[in-house]
Amino acid sequence: MGYDAKTKPSDISVDDFINSVENETRRQDAHSLCELMKNITGDTPIMWGPSIIGFGLYHYRYDSGHEGDSMLVGFSPRKANLVLYVLGSLDDEDPLLEKLGKYKRGKACLYITRLQNIDQSVLKKIIKKSYQKTKKRWS
Repeated sequence: MGYDAKTKPSDISVDDFINSVENETRRQDAHSLCELMKNITGDTPIMWGPSIIGFGLYHYRYDSGHEGDSMLVGFSPRKANLVLYVLGSLDDEDPLLEKLGKYKRGKACLYITRLQNIDQSVLKKIIKKSYQKTKKRWS
């Protein structure tokens, strides 16, 4: 009755994946985000599934018994936008979000069309805060 996660670490090259992104702006933003997250986390980026670049790893176990592994933070350069997986441990009303700039959000992710549309210093704080809170919660 075990659950097999669809998104797990793979051997795909992060650089090859980013270089394969067709949209030039999205590709440049992906390179920038990769460097930014690498510098903030100190972790080596790895591919999770075919299209998510993740940093760090933690093991979770819910009260329901469901458990698995996930990245601490990550992103995916999709056609429509950059998806940043950085909200998993932040409160819905985190004050940093008000200062970020133009974005949309999901439960655990930010959707950004271009890095130039957001405040980079605020993004750095969000990534660092999420990384540290998730790591602390699951360590």
